[in-house]
Amino acid sequence: MKAAVLHEANQPLTIEEVAVNKPGPREVLLRTAFAGLCHSDLHFIEGLYPTPVPVILGHESSAVVEAVGDGVTYVKPGDHVITCLSVFCGTCSQCLTGHPNLCENTEVKMMPGMAQRMTWKGQQMNQAFNLSSFGEQMLVHENSMVKIDDDIPLDRAALVGCGVMTGVGAVFNAAKVEPGATVAVIGCGGVGLSAVNGAALAGAERIIAIDRVQSKLDIARELGATDTINASNLDAVEAVRELTKGGVHYSFEALGTKATAEQAFQMLRPGGTATIIGMVPFGMKIELHGFDFLRDRKIQGTSMGGNRFRVDMPRLLSLWRQGRLKLDHLISGRIKLGEINEGFATLKSAAPVRQLIDFAA
Repeated sequence: MKAAVLHEANQPLTIEEVAVNKPGPREVLLRTAFAGLCHSDLHFIEGLYPTPVPVILGHESSAVVEAVGDGVTYVKPGDHVITCLSVFCGTCSQCLTGHPNLCENTEVKMMPGMAQRMTWKGQQMNQAFNLSSFGEQMLVHENSMVKIDDDIPLDRAALVGCGVMTGVGAVFNAAKVEPGATVAVIGCGGVGLSAVNGAALAGAERIIAIDRVQSKLDIARELGATDTINASNLDAVEAVRELTKGGVHYSFEALGTKATAEQAFQMLRPGGTATIIGMVPFGMKIELHGFDFLRDRKIQGTSMGGNRFRVDMPRLLSLWRQGRLKLDHLISGRIKLGEINEGFATLKSAAPVRQLIDFAA
């Protein structure tokens, strides 16, 4: 199969021929349909997070089942699926207490460098996120996917595999936003816009979207934002405090920078909760004033929106069918696999929401 390979941080990805093993016990071979270009992948390309190389990145994808290994009962060849990096075993303490996204079983949720499912020029090709969506095929554990109806467009489905699940899940599962609350979302890419949409679905009374790109703020309005702040010419924290007369009940940081993570906490009213969704660069520390905690302000993280993806993703698709969850607004464009470097260059410009690799193109 052809795949986009990262050989070294801060170097272009190269399109290589990679050999994929046949499915082993409980493994599934998938034919990738669409894969989204996510800032999380860009962090690895830019060396902000370490990973063994050579590696095939990519984690937001939809696919069609090609073959299954022994013991697989959940899917069969021809099934349409959404993949998810929240691979779960179903039997560890995290899975059994309702946190399958934090599964501790490293035989199922393999650590970086452990999977031996692909080779390139006689050497091991590393798998990223237990998926590696930037390839024409994926060999994965059966618990890394959820079946979907065949009539659901696979491009829309791919979005739910990471950005939408993470943004909406942060609102529903991590923060548990209640009707009538005030919400601020920093960063209006695919994840942030999904958090805006999630806040609207949760019944938030006021939803403030914050970004530096006006076109993204315009989309945020269509997804449910009641107010927008262009942070290129305003102090976002002061603007939020002024709009809400003291701060929001819930804030969501969807960019992954030190400054915006700190701002998310600073714009809270007493008793408020800040949820950090974005991937702050590895090793970087966030600085907060200890005094602010005396008024019951809280800050928390979330892994993929605290998802239970085999339950949550079908529910999100049902909301999409009803017209309540917006997916069309998130697709900025479709590219071929060979255009992936240009796609990431465009992503760095902050202009697009979500570009999708169309493997049939």
